[in-house]
Amino acid sequence: MGSIGHRARRFVRRTIGLLWKAAVRLWGRDVMLYVGGVSFFALLAVFPALALLLGFYGMVFTPEEALHQAEGLSHLLPIGARTLFEREVVDLTAGSIRRLSAQSGVALLIGAYATHRGFKALLAGLNFVHDEDDPHGFVRFNLLAFIVALGTFALATVISGLILASRLMGAEDIEVEGYGWVDSEWIWVGLGLIFGFSSLYRYAMSHKERVMWTASVCGGVATTALALFASWASAVYVNQISAFGATYGSIGAVVVFLIWLSWSVNAVFFGGALATEVEILLKARQGVAQKATLKTRSEKTGAPRRAFRR
Repeated sequence: MGSIGHRARRFVRRTIGLLWKAAVRLWGRDVMLYVGGVSFFALLAVFPALALLLGFYGMVFTPEEALHQAEGLSHLLPIGARTLFEREVVDLTAGSIRRLSAQSGVALLIGAYATHRGFKALLAGLNFVHDEDDPHGFVRFNLLAFIVALGTFALATVISGLILASRLMGAEDIEVEGYGWVDSEWIWVGLGLIFGFSSLYRYAMSHKERVMWTASVCGGVATTALALFASWASAVYVNQISAFGATYGSIGAVVVFLIWLSWSVNAVFFGGALATEVEILLKARQGVAQKATLKTRSEKTGAPRRAFRR
């Protein structure tokens, strides 16, 4: 029992130490510049992207199904921003499919520009957090931003579909025996976000070599927890602490949405910083283990240690 308690305390100390190092990695840098850039372009791109999403759904589903599908995504937002999001969804789906398709065409131009710029700012910020001194080439960097944006769009579609499916299961009292969590939309949202952020850190944060999966998943879990907490904290801040309606008037919902975006982007960069610190720790342990192996082999054979180096 004593050894278990000692290991638990050591694990807690190391975890707190890693979290502190990740926070220092962000505080000591100009990450706020990247946060502002990503938040601005995300705000510019989100509603054109919504028109594109509904335009795509309109070609496959009925307008009512498209409405339910898009509303599933709104539950990731705080209440003030959710109202703005849902009002825009209703306005878009209230029009004809032809009008929606025309809006989707215009949205394609605006959304493509804002999305491309936003993801480039996000990737540049993650490279900065990860200490990438040698930048990507122009073509490779733009192609990577396009792939990440496409993957995000696909993941958002999958998550919204899972939320809709879980609601239908809950409404019809369908429950898989032994798996009551299947119809919980937040389980699917959390798993989807962990997968998306872990993949982002694994494949897009470093161009020299891929980030270790262990470090990437740690960053993905931390980012997901902070992003969901940011949604809840934004709602509490707006509803119980600050009267945005009295201060900002009709644009209060936009301000709430921008605050939530900035907090969520901060969560993404913190997850990247944590993944970086975990990777540094793991590589240091691997280095110590390799040195110990070389020493053991040299002691057994009597050969100099340099004879076993490659």
